[in-house]
Parts: sequence; C-alpha cells; structure tokens
Amino acid sequence: MYAEERQQLIVERARVQGRVDVTVLAADFDVTAETIRRDLTSLERHGLLRRVHGGAIPVERLGFEPALALRDAVLQGEKERIAKAALDELPAEGAILLDAGTTTARLADILPTDRDLTVVTNAIPIAATLATRRNLTVLLVGGRVRGRTMAAVGEWAERALQDTYVDVAFLGANGVSVERGLTTPDTSEAAGKRAMIAAARRSVVLADHTKIGNDQLARFGRLDDVDVLVTDTGLDEETAAELAAAGPRVVRA
Repeated sequence: MYAEERQQLIVERARVQGRVDVTVLAADFDVTAETIRRDLTSLERHGLLRRVHGGAIPVERLGFEPALALRDAVLQGEKERIAKAALDELPAEGAILLDAGTTTARLADILPTDRDLTVVTNAIPIAATLATRRNLTVLLVGGRVRGRTMAAVGEWAERALQDTYVDVAFLGANGVSVERGLTTPDTSEAAGKRAMIAAARRSVVLADHTKIGNDQLARFGRLDDVDVLVTDTGLDEETAAELAAAGPRVVRA
C-alpha cells in the first residue's frame, strides 16, 4: 500500500472513530509505529489531523478551522475536478457570485475567456486573480477581512449583498449533511453565505467528499436552499442519493 492510500484511510478512520492510535494503526497496516507517526505528522501539516498523545484527532472534532494555505494543499485533484464540473452551471452571460474558498478559487482560475461575465466576490485572492481579465467585470464586496479565509464579512458585506442579484452563486461549505444542512465554523461567514444564497437565482455548493457528513458551528442554509451540490467521486452513491432526496441535484466529479 502506498503512503498516500494509507494516510487517506487513517483520516477516514479518525473521522469515523473520533481518534486514531499509533499502536493500533501500526498493527492494522503492518508497518512500524515510526511510519505511522510520520503519516500523522504529514496529515497534521496538511491540516487534516491534530496530533495528541499516542495518536491523533480529526480537526473537525476540535472545532479547528485550518488556514487557507493548508486547506489549499489538500485534495487538489478532487477540487480541480469539482471546479471543472461546476463550469456546466455557468450562465452564457450575466452575473455570478464566487464565495471565498479554495475550491471556488479553482473555479475562478478556469473561468472561460469567451464570454462576458460580471463576477461578484467577497474573496480578496479571487478578486486579485480575476481583476486583469478583459472579459470580466469584477466587483469586490467590502467588509472586515478574516485573515484565516481572506473573506470580507460583516455588516458591510451583508448590506452590499442585499442590494445584489446574480444569476448563479457558487458557494463553499465546511460541512454538508442531511440532518444539519450547510454549515461553517464562523458565524460571520455563515451570515455572508446566507446573504449570497438570497442574492442568487440559483445556488451551487462546491464541497469535496470530506465535508459530507460533517457539521460545523454555524448553519447558513438547508439542502433545499441550493440547486446543485458538486462534489467528487469519493462520496459513495448511497450518500449522494440521500443528499439529492433532501433537495439539490448532486454531481459527483
């Protein structure tokens, strides 16, 4: 088994069980304890696990929100496939809204150059990426900037979004579940995301499979508040069907 495959299994086990133990993992995978410790160190650097005495705990259980750079380095292939699939939801012309996030940023990177679009975003990195594109009009939502996500949040941002109406909003989420809907760790970001959903004719959530089944602190919408959920093939078909039954069309890229 390759290290990447073993590490993915370790993360999945940690999320199911709430904790993994070095000794147990070494026995189950038939490797040395030192190999497992290296795996856990690598996963911690990528913002997926937090090392504790004798093992590790998934960051979701600690209420820990990884920084933007750490999240950007995780599941890059899945995020790129999600972004490419999301292109099918773009209007031929008009206005779109891009939420802050690492997957929405990948969508920004591959926006087509053959159509004129107005792009509204609360993400400073996305605005910087798109500002020089001649076929795009970029509108940056103002507000307090969260250093962890580089997103503009707060009353300024929400007031601007109240006076905005776009064809499609592309949003990120830290948690997606049938029971709790769409969630994120920060209440101010949740308020902004709710305003984005209200500002759009159609809403599309981009979330890799590790977000499915997780519930974070602040809910910003129900599943039937959005039209499409774009995820990756790491999500099993049975769970995808459960999510679709709750409202959105589910795309597994």
